[in-house]
Amino acid sequence: MISSPRTAFILQIHKNPEQVNKFINQLISEGQADVFVHIDKRNYEKISGKIVKSPFVKVLKESIICEWGDISQVSTTILLLREVLATRKNYDFVCLRSGQDLVVKDGFKDFLLNNQRKIFMTLRSVNRFNLGLMEINWPKNTRKRYTTAHPNRIYRRVLQSLYRKGLNVFPNANYWPKEYSFYNGSQWFSIPLEVANYIIEFLDENEWYYKYFENTLCPDEWFFHTLIMNSHFKTDVVNNNHMFLKWGEKFSEQSSPQYLTIDDIQSIEESGHFFARKFDEDIDPSVVEYFVNKVKFCKKHDKEVHALSSY
Repeated sequence: MISSPRTAFILQIHKNPEQVNKFINQLISEGQADVFVHIDKRNYEKISGKIVKSPFVKVLKESIICEWGDISQVSTTILLLREVLATRKNYDFVCLRSGQDLVVKDGFKDFLLNNQRKIFMTLRSVNRFNLGLMEINWPKNTRKRYTTAHPNRIYRRVLQSLYRKGLNVFPNANYWPKEYSFYNGSQWFSIPLEVANYIIEFLDENEWYYKYFENTLCPDEWFFHTLIMNSHFKTDVVNNNHMFLKWGEKFSEQSSPQYLTIDDIQSIEESGHFFARKFDEDIDPSVVEYFVNKVKFCKKHDKEVHALSSY
């Protein structure tokens, strides 16, 4: 019997290796997936030796300091995509996830097999009011996450407000084709291997594209969406990344997903999504254990012969 193509999961992590391992074990337990892990450079030495040892798991040796709102988020994803493609394995999909995700419903592999050419990512329409994130050359100090009324956060709002009134104090002067439209959404995606190949080939042949985003704000929520939606793959996009998120409402939590707790279980299950974020064992270990124990797969990976044997 010929086994189905394996799925490549690419993870961006920065803490809680024990929790990450629980997620990884969910992903590889069916013997149908390989996991590629990037650890933020600031915590690499502390975490790298604690990630589960498996022929299905590769921890990247190259590491980047990965910061909120910065091009480093995009660079990390590109690095992970290159690692997947370098294996020359015939994966069906490449799925970007974080170390604070969990599988909350089984059946994802079957879902992918039934939707082999589809691209799963969330998309939002972009109007002129919000293009300042891309058309402003944001100073480095504004491309950081602040959870209080920090002066830089206030400064960021002032720059955006001026842009919306027609005054761009720091214009992004990098080349951008007039025929290209912008798209944005949540950074997490599931894309066919063919699309991953297209992304890397496009970037290698079009250096202007990455350069345009270098000093933009939150480019991880625009970069891949815009690239794909301006390609012939546009018609394959499904506006759903099958990820449950609970967005913050308080000032300190705006534009960020809230930590999930035991009180969110009903909402997560009713959503019908396969994944959810963000979880943190330091905040509520019970909700992590609930989904780790609930989503149990057949332990057949020891019989799988298509492991990452070269690692």
